[in-house]
Amino acid sequence: MPNKAIVAALRTRSESVLDDYARLIDLAGVRQHLSPGATTILKDNISWHFPFPAANTTPWQLEGTVKALHADGFTDLVCVQNKTVVTDAFKGEDLNGYLPIFRAYDIPVLYNFKDSDMRWTSFQPKARMRVLNKIFPEGIHIPDYFFGKNIVHLPTVKCHIYTTTTGAMKNAFGGLLNTRRHYTHSWIHETLVDLLAIQREIHSGLFAVMDGTTAGNGPGPRTMFPEVKNVILASGDQVAIDAVAAKLMGFDPMRLDYIRLAHEDGLGIGDPSQIELVGDIDLGNESWNFRVGDNGASRVGDIVWFGPLKPVQNVLMRTPLVNLFILGSEVYHDYYRWPARDRGVFEGWLANTPWGQLFQEYHRLGALAARGTRPLTASER
Repeated sequence: MPNKAIVAALRTRSESVLDDYARLIDLAGVRQHLSPGATTILKDNISWHFPFPAANTTPWQLEGTVKALHADGFTDLVCVQNKTVVTDAFKGEDLNGYLPIFRAYDIPVLYNFKDSDMRWTSFQPKARMRVLNKIFPEGIHIPDYFFGKNIVHLPTVKCHIYTTTTGAMKNAFGGLLNTRRHYTHSWIHETLVDLLAIQREIHSGLFAVMDGTTAGNGPGPRTMFPEVKNVILASGDQVAIDAVAAKLMGFDPMRLDYIRLAHEDGLGIGDPSQIELVGDIDLGNESWNFRVGDNGASRVGDIVWFGPLKPVQNVLMRTPLVNLFILGSEVYHDYYRWPARDRGVFEGWLANTPWGQLFQEYHRLGALAARGTRPLTASER
């Protein structure tokens, strides 16, 4: 394991964010981490198909990364989407403003749940697996399309009810595990470490670009309290970028099991004292004092995954009974939280923050392009 990891961290404004992403990605040394000539997968993050602030990859994060990669010679870009039992990938990429960007930059989109796009193939990692072989005794299966390709993760800075924080390492969860990934929740920290070890074996290059223009405080990755922070991060070290994001949010990275275990396994640097921060942010003088907390859905999850029902979770989650939990989560998030509470938070963010106003601009330009009124181009930003 190297003695130091480099993480680029910049403050940004809505007026300059695309240029700032170009500078950020250059500072993080993207050309040292991605293989030239290889296809590069863009792995955006759709934690909730509704466009809740901080829950999902932002359109300026996606476009800024695409522009920077093109400028650095990485022009063979493909976005890969996944679905979860509670998130609709097609709805998410539409409501979050990605489709006009895909069209403008001619980026194809593939879906890891469509057999016409990719197949799930058995894979036996060379690295020691902490838990995946036990969780999936029938074998680990990952998408065949991922082999031999670069991947750029596009998470946001936010809290998570099960892992305290979430970011680059957790972003591999949806891409590399199929819809049975909920089996791993009781061992989520170890699972993320296993997945990073797998990524290092199958990909030709790894990189992450993280958006904290609006960060997510509270019980993420969906029902949060968005806070404007005007920060963006990038690194070729998935552990280090998560450690920096955790430190900014006010958590000790080495007390988060997934970061500590990955650091101990030599998969990256989790100790902030061994991370070289380049840019204009000083970790020593910044802490946002975020707290995770719980919501209605997470309280049920705590009981099943970590509480008194853990001994019988296989009965609950590996039989048709799981559909009751899926339905409950969908009802809670989509039919209670969104209309009753979170849509109002989203609309307030749209009206009262520069990032909300930029989000509206992406949707306005996208609507014009979809109607054929005029094309969407980067110069319009």
